[in-house]
Amino acid sequence: MKVEHLEERVKDYKVSIKTVVEKKILWETETRDLLLKTLNDIVKKYDIGWRVQALSWINTNEAVNITFDSFPVDLIDKTNLIPTYQFLQGGALVFSQSYSGDVNVFMLFPIPTNMNENETDADLAIYTPQNITEKVIIEKVDEFLKKMIEWEVPPIKDKVGYLK
Repeated sequence: MKVEHLEERVKDYKVSIKTVVEKKILWETETRDLLLKTLNDIVKKYDIGWRVQALSWINTNEAVNITFDSFPVDLIDKTNLIPTYQFLQGGALVFSQSYSGDVNVFMLFPIPTNMNENETDADLAIYTPQNITEKVIIEKVDEFLKKMIEWEVPPIKDKVGYLK
């Protein structure tokens, strides 16, 4: 193989770096703000004890999530009827920008005692930043709530979240 044959790979490499940079710029200028706005609008409209967080990890990537932070205020009277009831914080829907600039969408389940390791999270999708729309965000919140409902009230035959 001659050095000249590397020219195409060098061009491809430059294009790949440019693509990553473009995705990261789009995240910074549009996608992150859209996620924050849409998720905050959902939290304001449906007060069920969740909040929105913007996270940044050592300049490698960022994430925006919606997480269950507290028990829904309108249900506190119900929990007072059962003093031993314990609300588990921590269920979260995460939109995380990867090194490549794509957006990984996954959810984290609350972690009670005796939980199987493979049931702590669930991958939902991977999108390019330009494909994250308000519609996609709302669909993922809907999917997150469906999975959390199943986690909270699993089918009798399969106790989600606990060792068998």
